[in-house]
Amino acid sequence: MKITFIRPNMLPVRGRDAMQPLVFAILAGLTPPDVETVLYDDRLEAIPYDEATDLAALTVETYTARRAYQIAAEYRKRGVPVVMGGYHPTFLPEEALAHADAVVVGDADALWPQLVRDAQRGQLQRLYRDADFPPLAGAQPDRSIFRGKRYAPAALVQYGRGCRFACEFCSIHAFYGKNLRQRGVADVVADIEATGKKHIFLVDDNIFVDVPRAKELFTALIPLKIRWSCQISIDVAQDRELMKLLEKSGCTTAVVGFESLNENSLRQMKKHWNLKHNDYATSVQIFQDHGIMLYASFVFGYDEDTPDSFEHTLEFAERSQFYTANFNPLTPMPGAALYDRLEKEGRLLYDRWWLDSRFRYGDAVFHPKGMSADELTAGCYRIRKQFHSLRSIASRGLETRTNCRDPYRLGLHLASNLVSRWMIDRKQGLPLGNEE
Repeated sequence: MKITFIRPNMLPVRGRDAMQPLVFAILAGLTPPDVETVLYDDRLEAIPYDEATDLAALTVETYTARRAYQIAAEYRKRGVPVVMGGYHPTFLPEEALAHADAVVVGDADALWPQLVRDAQRGQLQRLYRDADFPPLAGAQPDRSIFRGKRYAPAALVQYGRGCRFACEFCSIHAFYGKNLRQRGVADVVADIEATGKKHIFLVDDNIFVDVPRAKELFTALIPLKIRWSCQISIDVAQDRELMKLLEKSGCTTAVVGFESLNENSLRQMKKHWNLKHNDYATSVQIFQDHGIMLYASFVFGYDEDTPDSFEHTLEFAERSQFYTANFNPLTPMPGAALYDRLEKEGRLLYDRWWLDSRFRYGDAVFHPKGMSADELTAGCYRIRKQFHSLRSIASRGLETRTNCRDPYRLGLHLASNLVSRWMIDRKQGLPLGNEE
């Protein structure tokens, strides 16, 4: 038997910043040894639909759903059964089942070997659902599936799943609920060593769901002498012991969801804990004093946002000399409380924006209160371009505690910003999937 893994592209352009789709290495590591596996990444390469295979397996995010359904149609037209999993099919299994032969709801780890055996017998079930959250232990990812593909040089490693916060716009809590799991520290260290890479991205949605265990992990990373990146909640800045461990263990960059400078907006999105311990400027200084380059994330469109919010946020981001930043229209995702609220309020512009042929990347998908939808779209695009202007990139690159602390960090700063600058215009206004 042969299984073809497919990572769908979001847009009809090839990217320059694609990272390894870790989910397929995890599934490959769980696949019985008598089964052949191959990966095609739609972000990097054309999909050979006519290549013989027995099962096509796709991971589907909301932004890639339209393209995933197009790919599935090509395989099913050739008589190849299709299975889909991921956040989007978990929240909308009936929608996905209109395009697939089987759907996995929730994590696939414990279900995958049985699904493969069912496929071998030609007896795929329509729905696979694991009612439990089994421990994250056992098989290591099989990264040989990435061989020969041009991904960003950092290797992706997972420590845990879930997040202790329940922000209104986020689907993570809806997916995992209050379940928080981590792998054993020894397993993570072995996984990192097996990658052979010196820069690791720990992909956890929030690596600090259990701070004492996180400290144990970071202590174990120190002898590896690696550089690593993560997604981080800003509240950890108040833990000085933790910050010292981050620096000593090689934490180089961190994605931080600042989201908004407006305290009432933070309260509405249920993220007012961002300011529980320090104001933003103090927290930023603490991170930068420890040499950690910050990738700042902001969203616009909450009820108190106005056109003035864009310039105010841009000025803060440049003054803070962030390594890089993103400025996004608030986008309601299925499964998140935000989607349900805006739907009940009658403020959505599309029935299902991710499938609507009128939707374009970067567009607002609902009616904000403090500006028009067009103003929301244009404002985010404008400050994203300004932040990635050559002047801004050069100015931020002179931050001596982080962005030009050493040649490695400066190279990372320049490469990331120049790729982002190049991609902004290529992505804005494009349809999701391929135009039909």
